[in-house]
Amino acid sequence: MSDLTFRAAACLEEAEVIIGYRPYLESIAAYLKGKEVFPGRMREELERAREAVLQAQKGKRVAVVSGGDPGVYGMAVPVLQAALEEGVAVEVIPGVTAATAVAACLGAPLGHDFAVVSLSDLLTPWPLILRRLKGALAADFVLVLYNPSSSRRQERWREAVEVIKGGRDPDTPVGIVWEATRPSERKVLTTVGEMEKFPVDMRSLVIVGNSQTYVAGGLMITPRGYERK
Repeated sequence: MSDLTFRAAACLEEAEVIIGYRPYLESIAAYLKGKEVFPGRMREELERAREAVLQAQKGKRVAVVSGGDPGVYGMAVPVLQAALEEGVAVEVIPGVTAATAVAACLGAPLGHDFAVVSLSDLLTPWPLILRRLKGALAADFVLVLYNPSSSRRQERWREAVEVIKGGRDPDTPVGIVWEATRPSERKVLTTVGEMEKFPVDMRSLVIVGNSQTYVAGGLMITPRGYERK
């Protein structure tokens, strides 16, 4: 709640209908009073998008809640697609995505170019994910890994770690954060050579440094090069 932007809060206050994944709605309970609420479950994104459009066609002000930033692995895409089909106007309200929230928790690991890759193969073929991962490693991007593992993707995570080990020095800093911005938030700073020792899941996010990233004072830092100016 503390990272909810003023613009997003104003949108929720003005909405007559609020639609979202149930755990996300629970995190904004204070904004639901007096509203028509449509909670949903995982993998019902298209249904929520269609319901939002349907409610908007009835003349209601509708807010669709998404975790982090709605345009980053969020609900903006299905809502926009459904709305365009029906000619309904949509405004996308930016939020704080997990990548920047986790980066702030770790220090400043995204101080230079970085690549964001989701390791979930639910909607993207695994060979394509690996190709993107290898490309980012070859280009020396800092890596931000969303959805690193789940109960059914333990082997995928191990395979991804082996790919990362093949493209990074074993002493490269790695930051892992679980439950970012929530009361149960916790983090660890480790290295590419040791990262596999820490169990990750869908509630965690992993940042792998590039060749310039270092740790100092318990903070993960990727310099941009200002000192060379």
